[in-house]
Formats: sequence, C-alpha cells, structure tokens
Amino acid sequence: MNKLNDVATEVASVKLLIDGKFVDSATSQWRDVVNPATQDVLARVPFATPAEVDAAVASAKEAFRTWRKTPIGARSRIFLKYQQLIRENMGELAALLTAEQGKTLPDAEGDVFRGLEVVEHASGIGHLQLGELANNVAGGVDTFTLLQPLGVCAGITPFNFPAMIPLWMFPMAIATGNTFVLKPSEQDPMVTMRLVELALEAGVPPGVLNVVHGGEEVVNAICDHPDIKAVSFVGSTGVGTHVYHRASKAGKRVQCMMGAKNHAVVLPDANREQTLNALAGAAFGAAGQRCMAASTAVLVGEAASWIPDLVERARGLKVNAGDQPGTDVGPVISCASRERIEKLIASGVEQGAKLELDGRSPKVPGYESGNFVGPTIFSGVKPGMRIYDEEIFGPVLVILTAETLDEAIELVNANPNGNGTAVFTQSGAAARRFQEDIDVGQVGINVPIPVPVPLFSFTGSRASKLGDLGPYGKQVVLFYTQTKTVTQRWFDDDTLHVGVNTTISLK
Repeated sequence: MNKLNDVATEVASVKLLIDGKFVDSATSQWRDVVNPATQDVLARVPFATPAEVDAAVASAKEAFRTWRKTPIGARSRIFLKYQQLIRENMGELAALLTAEQGKTLPDAEGDVFRGLEVVEHASGIGHLQLGELANNVAGGVDTFTLLQPLGVCAGITPFNFPAMIPLWMFPMAIATGNTFVLKPSEQDPMVTMRLVELALEAGVPPGVLNVVHGGEEVVNAICDHPDIKAVSFVGSTGVGTHVYHRASKAGKRVQCMMGAKNHAVVLPDANREQTLNALAGAAFGAAGQRCMAASTAVLVGEAASWIPDLVERARGLKVNAGDQPGTDVGPVISCASRERIEKLIASGVEQGAKLELDGRSPKVPGYESGNFVGPTIFSGVKPGMRIYDEEIFGPVLVILTAETLDEAIELVNANPNGNGTAVFTQSGAAARRFQEDIDVGQVGINVPIPVPVPLFSFTGSRASKLGDLGPYGKQVVLFYTQTKTVTQRWFDDDTLHVGVNTTISLK
C-alpha cells in the first residue's frame, strides 16, 4: 500500500458513498491510483474503516425497508434513465477508464458498453421477476410463487473491467428490489465512481447503493457482516476461493467467477485468415488482461504450420498508451503485474518452450516509464510448464499441438479451469462434438471470446466458478431473489362445513 507524501495530498481523494452522500474517509490507509502508461498519480483511494463499512451496510439495511416495496415499474424506469445517461457520457467514461486502467479507448468503450447491455436488461425487470401460478391444484386451491428480494447484497469487483463488472452486479441486484454495497477495485475505482454518480442522477434513492473501498480487510468485513445476505465476486482464483468459503461459512449466498486458462482449438479446415486474426485479437487485446482471453491455442494436425503467420500478425500490433490513435496493446495495470509477466516469460524459456516472439521491454517513445509488455508467443508448450499451468494475465499466447480433435478435447478437459473455450472449424460435425464433449462453461464456435449477451447468463465450470448461479441473465434474478410459495383457498360464507381434516391432503 502506498503512503502519500505532502505532494500527493494535493491529488483528489476518491470518496465513499454512504446513505446517498459522497463522503471523505476517516482512514489513515490510502493507495495511489496510477496511470499505467505514465506512472502519474491520478487520485488516492481510501481503505475504509470497519465503522465505515458498518455504516454503509446499515444505510443499505434501512433503505431496504422501503425499496423492497417500490413498484417494479418505478424501479424499471430508473434503469431506463440510467442507460440513457451512460450513453450520453460514454466518451468521458471511456477516457477515465483508459487513464486509470490502460485499455485502448475503443476497448474502454467496449468495456462500458458490455455493462450498459446489463443495465438495459435490468430495465426489463418487470418480465424477468415474474412468479408462477397453478390454478386448482386441489378443490378450490391455488398455488403461486413470488420472487422476493433478499435484502442487503454486496459486490467485489476486479481491476480488469472497472465499468462492465460493477454494471453486472448492482443494477440487477437493485432492480430486483435489493440494496447494495459495492467494493470496486482499489487499483482503478474512478470510472466506477462516475458510474455510481450517474446511477444516483438516474434516481437510485439514498442508501440503495453504497460504495466502500479497500483491500483484504474490507473484503473480509463484507464476507463476515451478518446483515449482508449475498456476495458476488469476480477476480482471481485465490481471492475468490477465500471469499466463497468465508462468506458461505457466514451463511450467505455467494457467486465467484474466478481464474481461467482459455483454450482456442484450431482444426486444419478452419478459415485461415479469420482464425489468425481472431487468435491475435483475443490473445493480445486488453493486454491479455481478460478472464476470457484466448491465452492458449491448441493447433490440431496441419494447423501447426500456421505458427509463423500468427507470429507475423502479432508482431504487427502496435504497443502504446491506450489514448494514442492506432494502439492495439496498451500497458498492463501495474509495475508488479509487468514484473510477474516477465518472470513467467523467463520461466517458459527455462522450461524448454520455444519463444517465437518476445514482447519484453518494448520501446514506447514518450512512455518509457509505462508498464508495457508486447505480444509474446511460445510454441512447444506442454502441461507442467508454468506458462501453461498458471494464468499469466498478460499479452502472452502459449501454443500446444494435438494430433486429433479428441486429443485436443481431452487436453482442454484436463485443465483445472473451465471458464471459456473456442473451436475454429468449418465442420458442423466437429463443432457439435466439441460443444457436446467439452467441460467448459462458455463455448465459442468460430467466436474467440464467447461472452454471452445478457439475455443469457455468464457461466463457467470447475475451478473457474464457485456457486450455482452466474452473474446477469436469468440466473442472476434467481441469485438475488428468494422464492416464496403461497397456497390459498377461499370460502364463501355459505360453504358447507366438511369437518376437521387431520391429514395433509388438500381435497
């Protein structure tokens, strides 16, 4: 954690949001928000005190008393307004995101837009939160269900999508009648806070949405707090596993979307040009800092001969600051992240993989202090090498080979992670076998990053996901609600009395 000196005190402080008010934290612990391309300090973010976390939860708990009974149409109209405000401020939001996270401006707009899609979905909550009715389940007896909100919910979000993932969480939670406490990433909270400001402008009432900042202590406080009913998490496997077990032990509903090692399987009959372009974009876009990045290619049979062409495409990508025109690959989030990626690249060389393209220490004029790693490609990679076994989370593509599709499927299924995968082929039979036999949550067929639109739910399997239900889509409505079943019978005044029934029958 960075202690601020006298010069840094002139930098703006990121606020907390408690009970509808943006307030300064009383903490003595702060961290700098740093532009990863320049190392300029953009702001300082507080690590909230236990009392501030309690105040945020108390505000949400009090607001729930009235918010839960707010008409569903009124909730829907707030999110109709909210999506309009996001659209109107798209340029500002993307610029903020690029400055603090490092993405290219087009990619930053994509980050905001994919979150906006969930906001639009939340505005349709009226038909998403419907119960069910069965008439005359017995003589004169009807049964129906209600999907009712849980109470105070919380979200813990990562640095790599500081717009999209918060928008996965609090809009759906609030639209279903809950109140929310959000903990953004402490590395890039500024765009998240701007989105929160717009949510209040759209009409989210005081206390319905609250924000606290911090690290492990604040995460633990959220997991342990008795008044929080559900926790949504997206981030690394280590933290996610901790959150899942700690919050579950405290009796909460928990969904944790975690680490990945996403494989792109390429068959020899695939469209060569489109596949090579897709692999380069999916591996190196966002500097490889996507949980759905295609970081691993499995070239089947003769497709192994495509490696030189793939290297040439990657070599042609432009590494620069995200706000510079024509940039393909921006900086990674921090100096520590860059150092970790470079150590993993070195380990690949030491363990015998062939370094086809070395992206370490690229020259970026005017941004010599930036956290840059250029596109890097290894071939001859095998399970057991660190570059295969670990999630690198940088612009590094590792290439394995397989003789057959069945061998490739076996390889993918043997990996502990199951977030996303893709197959590139022009054979419908091969694609169908792949989608049937692969044990991965999200499957793309000639689509390198198969993140579903909000009509469906983001999923995941094995070590990439803990919890039964995923964020957004139909699944998240079930996650943020509890089902109440009502069985009712009405009698007319002149109904014949039939006596006492001591059985469980409703006849």
